[in-house]
Amino acid sequence: MTTPTTHPHAYLVGAGIATLSAAAFLIRDAGFDGADITILEEMGYGGGSLDGSSRRQDAYVSRGGRMLEEEAYVSLWNLLDSIPTLSDPSVSVKEEIWQFNKEWPPEAHARLIDSTPAILDATQLGFNVVDRSQMARLLATPEHVIGARRIDDFFSEHFFATNFWAMWRTTFAFQNWHSAIELKRYLLRFAQELPRIHTLAGVRRTRLNQYDSIVAPIQRWLAERGVVMEYGTRVTDVDFSGGGGGRRVTRICYKRHSVPGSYDLGPDDYAFITLGSMTADSTYGDDDHAPELIRDRRDGGFELWETIASKAPDFGRPNTFDGNVDESKWESFTLTMRDPLLLRRIQEMSGNVPGTGGLMTFTESSWLMSVVVPHAPHFDQQPEGVSTLWGYGLFLDAVGDHVPTTMAKATGQEILTELVHHLGFTDALEQIRATTTVVPVMMPYITSQFARRKVEDRPLVVPHGSENFAFLGQYTEIPEDVVFTVEYSVRGAMHAVYELLGVDKQIPGIYHAYAHPKVVLDMARKAFA
Repeated sequence: MTTPTTHPHAYLVGAGIATLSAAAFLIRDAGFDGADITILEEMGYGGGSLDGSSRRQDAYVSRGGRMLEEEAYVSLWNLLDSIPTLSDPSVSVKEEIWQFNKEWPPEAHARLIDSTPAILDATQLGFNVVDRSQMARLLATPEHVIGARRIDDFFSEHFFATNFWAMWRTTFAFQNWHSAIELKRYLLRFAQELPRIHTLAGVRRTRLNQYDSIVAPIQRWLAERGVVMEYGTRVTDVDFSGGGGGRRVTRICYKRHSVPGSYDLGPDDYAFITLGSMTADSTYGDDDHAPELIRDRRDGGFELWETIASKAPDFGRPNTFDGNVDESKWESFTLTMRDPLLLRRIQEMSGNVPGTGGLMTFTESSWLMSVVVPHAPHFDQQPEGVSTLWGYGLFLDAVGDHVPTTMAKATGQEILTELVHHLGFTDALEQIRATTTVVPVMMPYITSQFARRKVEDRPLVVPHGSENFAFLGQYTEIPEDVVFTVEYSVRGAMHAVYELLGVDKQIPGIYHAYAHPKVVLDMARKAFA
């Protein structure tokens, strides 16, 4: 057991992007010394869900990549403007991303592909009068009235057959049964994307995967300032004192390499606690094995929140988000290609060189499969001549169109076979299979943030009466902002640090697309075209 320090110390639970951002804000804006910050992480690495690695010598994998957006991600850019890149300390991560997107501007030419396969004209969203009126009704309905209703409670069947829904749902990973509140927030937050949703020209990409381009530079910046990273440390409980008028964290209990211990917090110490994990219980397959779907919560990604939530009614309701795997799961896959054939054929078909296209969605795929080809190299130290492709499917329990199994039970090579058939490259199937390694990843809770919910299901970042603790991550409540984004995690971290420590700086305002007349006009023209 530790004893309280004589000067302020901050204990941060988890090492995802929210926690790393909070540590950076503590140093940059609140005047903390890095040595007075301790990050407690169960895994042996940081970054949380923003990952990217080599699973073995011949295969790369990313569980997923979060969309970055220029106008809306003000908190993220605020942070990354302070963090130097690994390759050049004189260039910030923000500047590197800006420059990369100037050199490789996104402009997808094959957003939707049918079963022919042929590229569909996605410039027309396909709305009719009823669709527009139903969307207007959703946007005009207050969140407390929407409550726990589903998206398909607000729209007719025609809406779900439009080009708009095919593109919107696969860009952001919405299911018809997800929260109508979250769809409303997305429509308000990303209205500026509506006129360009068919090209994804508003998306900003990192030079490498988001771990190598964002997480690694932040981690080095923190390490250089003395931040203590305690890996292999699973926080099991947090003790609180006081009532609603003045509550404090007094102790953090943990197991480090299975050995129990605790930190006692002094009167000037702080605790920043990450709640839940969208990638909890993720499992990996390979060419010959499907990833396991875990339903019994083995890695404890939600266990700490469940323990904390029982201690106060305003600490949220984790079961809303971790209680229905079948409504929150999907599966991604990463191809490692050691032959240029597949890459060349995709480029010829799509009209996009790697790194300039967006998601390509196969609209008639029983798995609703989408793929994207990044610029190479996409991973640090990726060899020349090796390329990668990332994809995912939303309908895991449907039997494939070209393989006799569901996506959830498909091996990596079966997923590759299904993809090659949808692309129409069956003449090259054997060569592609022989030179491509596939790593599929099952994620039971990846869209759990979109679960139907009530306002009280997510706790505030700084609960009422908190004197020294805040909650971080995707399962906190930030009014008007949108979950399943890096911006949400970073903004929450900024709120936590600024509010708890009384930082006299303005938090960048949430981008409201409807406050900009040109955006509204462009959106209206597109919606009524």
